[in-house]
Amino acid sequence: MLSRSERLAMIEPGLPELSIRTQAELLGISRSSLYYSPLPPSPEEVAIKHRIDEIYTRWPFYGSRRITVVLNQEQNMISRPTVQRYMREMGIAGIAPGPNTSKPAPKHKIYPYLLRNIAASFPNHVWGIDITYVRLHGGWIYLVAIIDWFSRFVVAWEVDQTLELPFVLVAVDRALSLSTPTIWNSDQGSHFTSSQYLERLLAANVQISMDGRGRAADNIFTERLWRSVKYEEVYLNDYQSPREARLGLSRYFHFYNFERPHQALNYQTPAAVYAENNQVMLYSTLRKESTLQ
Repeated sequence: MLSRSERLAMIEPGLPELSIRTQAELLGISRSSLYYSPLPPSPEEVAIKHRIDEIYTRWPFYGSRRITVVLNQEQNMISRPTVQRYMREMGIAGIAPGPNTSKPAPKHKIYPYLLRNIAASFPNHVWGIDITYVRLHGGWIYLVAIIDWFSRFVVAWEVDQTLELPFVLVAVDRALSLSTPTIWNSDQGSHFTSSQYLERLLAANVQISMDGRGRAADNIFTERLWRSVKYEEVYLNDYQSPREARLGLSRYFHFYNFERPHQALNYQTPAAVYAENNQVMLYSTLRKESTLQ
């Protein structure tokens, strides 16, 4: 499944055999969205969100109260409600128990957390999925990734300019086309409690696990991945466009999986640990990543 931004890019005005309306219907895009141009964020909003991202990445246990204090200490005069709104828009919440910005949609089913006192003990035992904010020069995009907890191998990832569901489903489909875990863990965000998402996991006979509310630490391996991605790639590059960010992240995830020694893995790479039982998947992943270069 293509992400919304990829489908929008496929629209070709002026085709005599296919009107804009027909193309939009075939691609599953609202025609009105083709003509709607939201106001770009102000430079001040972009700067504040970038700083919130830096603070949260360094101290993921900080909630909106502490982040507001830090911002005001830095002479960024901003209210806590504004910080809370920005954090919701960025899709982040502090690890410490408390009000949770990753809320399930009404009537969506919540599954119990299955991993308390259980450690991932082999490849494909446990996968975790999460979404994070990736800054650009004049804005931001969102990144979703699925990681094997035992090997730290990034099984699949995708980016989009909005927090809509399709780009998450693209990553899920890509991951499940390569392998299947015993347990699949996420937070209780609306993406991960949606029927379209859950139906895919149930069809794959995966045991579904969800973090306790306000407990992002339950998905700590993905939180550590975000820290590596941002300190080793995102913060070192001033991405000028979503395309540039996608290319940079593609190169980084190949490096992270296949070249970067990991201390917790006795300085082996995630791919080396994962490969013990997954040679076919690694070959498929390497081929898929090479097409993104």
